[in-house]
This record gives sequence, structure tokens and C-alpha cells, in this order.
Amino acid sequence: MENNKTFYIVYYSNKDKKHITRRGKHDDKSRYGTSKQGVPYYVYYDLDAHGYTWIQNSVKKLES
Repeated sequence: MENNKTFYIVYYSNKDKKHITRRGKHDDKSRYGTSKQGVPYYVYYDLDAHGYTWIQNSVKKLES
């Protein structure tokens, strides 16, 4: 993904038991990976929370 590109991301929160939509930005510190347990994750800058966060498992990204 292109740096400094903004997007919407939708994911299911196990904690809140609902789907959550956030505005995000992919930058130099953003990354995709797989945990030691084999679970995919994505770290990105959350524009709504004003900080970096990560999500795991299935994710849907929507271009802004």
C-alpha cells in the first residue's frame, strides 16, 4: 500500500461483539505480518484514535 494513503477499515471486535469502522493511514511504521501463532495482523495509524493500533484476522479495507 502507498504511504500516507488514507482508507477506511472495517473489522469485528471480539471485545465489543460488533463490527467497527475506523479511518486509517498507511505510513512508514505500518506493517503486515503473521504472529507466532500464525494469525495475520496489520499495524496502521488510526486517525480516529490518534495513534497506532493493530488488528488481526479478517479485515476489509475500503479506499477513501
